[in-house]
Amino acid sequence: MLSKLTQPFRTHQWLVLLFPALFWLIVFFLIPLAAIFVYSFAERGTYGGIQWHFTLKNYGQSLDPLYLGILWRSILTGIISTGACLLIGYPFAYYLARYRPRGRNLLLLLVVVPFWTNFLIRTYAWILILRTEGVLNAILGSVFPNAPTVELLNTPIAVLIGLIYGYLPFMILPLYASLEKFDRTLIDAAKDLGANRWKAFVNVTLPLSIPGIAAGSVLVFIPTVGAFITPDLLGGGKVDYIGNVIERQFKTARDWPFGSALSFLLMGIVLAATVIYFRALQGQEET
Repeated sequence: MLSKLTQPFRTHQWLVLLFPALFWLIVFFLIPLAAIFVYSFAERGTYGGIQWHFTLKNYGQSLDPLYLGILWRSILTGIISTGACLLIGYPFAYYLARYRPRGRNLLLLLVVVPFWTNFLIRTYAWILILRTEGVLNAILGSVFPNAPTVELLNTPIAVLIGLIYGYLPFMILPLYASLEKFDRTLIDAAKDLGANRWKAFVNVTLPLSIPGIAAGSVLVFIPTVGAFITPDLLGGGKVDYIGNVIERQFKTARDWPFGSALSFLLMGIVLAATVIYFRALQGQEET
């Protein structure tokens, strides 16, 4: 009798287990995304509302050289931030994976500690560090009394520093997860075959850590391309990034259709770049 009652649950068990994730994905991702997609084909009303007249002028306007230049600047910033996070995060993750287990937990804790503080507060902290009368210039002035004042705040360099700091843990953690389960006997085998330490790293360790590199690069590149809080606070609004432009369309200009079109243009470019990146990595692994 009990088996008959539980039979429907066993038959549709996979649906029951997937329901929470599917519900969250549909309600909080797919439905808002569909709404933004519909908005992108509408027109802005006289006082900022939505006029339901089908048009493609929003996408035509988003292809203006002005916005394409801003988009390219954002993509280039994302590429530089991702590359810098990889250069900084890979040695740290490699050292972390090889460190003794007792000290490794402490180092992992230090990587995760920034997440205990709000991202906005951490960005404001960089303002105190980088401003003209900030911590950085105070330290430089004490070490080099005759050194000129370094003006980093409200510059693209400050934006890069903030982005690299904010998203570096997203690079370190996937790399650590990939390197931590790496079989060290493969390095010994490579050395037995005549490879030195560098050749063993290039031919064995690096190829086997490609999944971690790919995951970390995607986790850093996607949010840095569309970032708007860090460029707004550390850039001072002097240099436009695509995230700031989209934010102003929704909040200041009240042009939701054009902001939606810019959002979908950005999403399409980032998605295409991500697919190309993964296919290139897959082809490299096969060779």
